[in-house]
Amino acid sequence: MSGDAPGPFRTADVDVTNPYPCYRRYREADPVHRGEDGWYLFRHADVARVLSSRRYGRGGLPARLPEECPHLRGTVANWMVFMDPPRHTRVRALVAKAFTPRIVEGLRQRIGELAAGLVAELAAQGEADLVDGFAAPFPILVISELLGVPREDRPWFRARAVDLQQATSARVARRPDAFAVAEAAAREFGAYFRAEFARRRAAAGGGTDLIAAMLAEPVRGGIDEDLLAGTCVHLLTAGHETTTNLLAKGLLALLAHPDRLDRLRSRPGLLPGAVEELVRYDSPVQMISRWALEDDRVGGRVIRRGEKVTLVLGSANRDPERFPDPDRLDIHRDARRHTGFGLGIHYCVGAPLARAEAEIGLTALLAGLPGLALADEPVRWADDLVFHGPARMVVRADERPTRGE
Repeated sequence: MSGDAPGPFRTADVDVTNPYPCYRRYREADPVHRGEDGWYLFRHADVARVLSSRRYGRGGLPARLPEECPHLRGTVANWMVFMDPPRHTRVRALVAKAFTPRIVEGLRQRIGELAAGLVAELAAQGEADLVDGFAAPFPILVISELLGVPREDRPWFRARAVDLQQATSARVARRPDAFAVAEAAAREFGAYFRAEFARRRAAAGGGTDLIAAMLAEPVRGGIDEDLLAGTCVHLLTAGHETTTNLLAKGLLALLAHPDRLDRLRSRPGLLPGAVEELVRYDSPVQMISRWALEDDRVGGRVIRRGEKVTLVLGSANRDPERFPDPDRLDIHRDARRHTGFGLGIHYCVGAPLARAEAEIGLTALLAGLPGLALADEPVRWADDLVFHGPARMVVRADERPTRGE
């Protein structure tokens, strides 16, 4: 391959169905790349260093959120993913207690029941969209269980979560009413959670779910009702889209490698390690941004204070310097230290739950649908390189034998 530096990196120019050849060109020829809107880092070592460094921060509320969307701006302002210490430290400590391995382990039976119910519905249809029928509703059901959301409210929750996600950059570019839709969802979410907080306080009933745990905390250090409502919305939406993409892309990768799929069917004990490899192989979030809090030097290039740095997680996870033969799906690989859940103080607080959802969800699909295969309809990808995954993925969900390669 030529060593000539490629032109300015633009997400619109990347093949969303397979961005990895494009990443490789930049990783090899210009790994610390000056793009039109800031820096792009493509190597694992550089991405890991910035994620773990206090020289970089989140930079607060995204500038693209318009002033005429006060509910959306207020909601997102209370998402810890956009916070820096010390506020981030306080909020993360509040939330982290709900995502300990012990708590997640206690949820496994219920998560399995939710997965089995969705798989049974898929099996009854013969052919179905895996995204709409399993990968999207499953994490919403699980996080609703964790929050303590009543079962009858969950379809409404899923619809509002989808509406709120219209505010991402890629979706805003595609539909003129995207911010209005997201603003309405943020307003409705805020009203819902404030009413739920009031109901819980009036009942004085305690409880063991996350909302009960947060309400039991003393109101101090900037942790108020607006922040609690924003945190609930953040957990609901963040856990929804990323886990949806992990499940859909993980299954898609396995269907493309029938020998690995068959091995996992016969040896389900391999699934925890396989989930780490699936996150590495095709990360559900392909890139995230940081801002330099002071001047720094990365890969011989000077990054100035205040400049935006985009960390291309999908490229870092295919870096041969960290993962030999990185384009090969190897379910026996030690894929730890991938960047799919981030690193440093913003490491995904819900990672233990996401791992459990992926492991239990894939187990349910492989065990409950022995004839699982892609249908003839082509996979349709969402036009979004950041939250990356199929928008529609029709599978044959009956018990006929799977097709050969």
